[in-house]
Amino acid sequence: MMAFALIALIAGAASALMFASIVSGALISLVLFYLAPLPLMVAAIGWGPLCASVGGIAAAIGLGALFGLPYCIAFAVTVALPAWWLGHLVLLSRPVSAAAPASATEPPVEPELEWYPVGRLLLWIAGFTTLTTIAALLTLGTDAETITGMLKRGLMRILRSTDPQTSGETGQFVDALVRIAPAAATIVAMMTLTLNLWLSAKVTATSGRLRRPWPDLMTAELPPMTLVALCVALAFCFTGGLLAIVAQITTAALMMGYALTGFAVLHTLTLALKSRTFWLGSTYAVVVVFGWPVIAMIILGLADAVFGFRERFLRSRQPPPLPTP
Repeated sequence: MMAFALIALIAGAASALMFASIVSGALISLVLFYLAPLPLMVAAIGWGPLCASVGGIAAAIGLGALFGLPYCIAFAVTVALPAWWLGHLVLLSRPVSAAAPASATEPPVEPELEWYPVGRLLLWIAGFTTLTTIAALLTLGTDAETITGMLKRGLMRILRSTDPQTSGETGQFVDALVRIAPAAATIVAMMTLTLNLWLSAKVTATSGRLRRPWPDLMTAELPPMTLVALCVALAFCFTGGLLAIVAQITTAALMMGYALTGFAVLHTLTLALKSRTFWLGSTYAVVVVFGWPVIAMIILGLADAVFGFRERFLRSRQPPPLPTP
């Protein structure tokens, strides 16, 4: 019990320090800030969700005592809650068949387990990303005009600090940045939260504490109703006001979910290529360097959701059935 509490407190302290490092203003603190959920996720997957909840509560109380209630709430919503719940879902399973022993003398066989699917984990990550981004924007104001005004003033302040002589073209550039800022923040949050979950699973798997088998990431797919939710969110993007901003954030999160499934589709469709490693490496390099080619992955993920490319490809690779006598 003492070891459990010590691990929880260490994980919570590490997450809190990484989260609070953003106060320093150093460039490295931005990386630490986005990796703040990692220690709590490792604790949740390796030692159970209770360990992450104890560490998260202790860290939130400590941040609240040192920096005030806003930091406490921000840490609890953006770091502790996603780490605890995603760690819980990673370990969630159910028996799919009651395996009975061949004879009464043999020991009972453990039932085969079905683990929580990766696609649904991606959907939860998109949900948490949407929640945290909306919460961050609501700290600037409660209506669209106030939020955009605060964002514009903040960006103009940054630009004036670097170049005091700003022109009208700079104002137009800032206006464009303000329009895409909510979606861009959502994309960054989606990618970093996904990276945190993957890294925490890798760490626990390397240490031998991962209690579920490593999933086949090429089979990851979002639930079918996600496409309906995406269409509804896209429709609300054209309404205007705060509702449109919320819809844009939701759309960006779901689009990135389909981009990640698009990479899974790409890994599946290139199984037959001899130069598969080169093509996959080149694709990842182009997406990381330029960014905008991720649109192709979004289209591929959406197309697979509608037409089932992976299922058709895998079915074509299976040997034909033997003829019946």
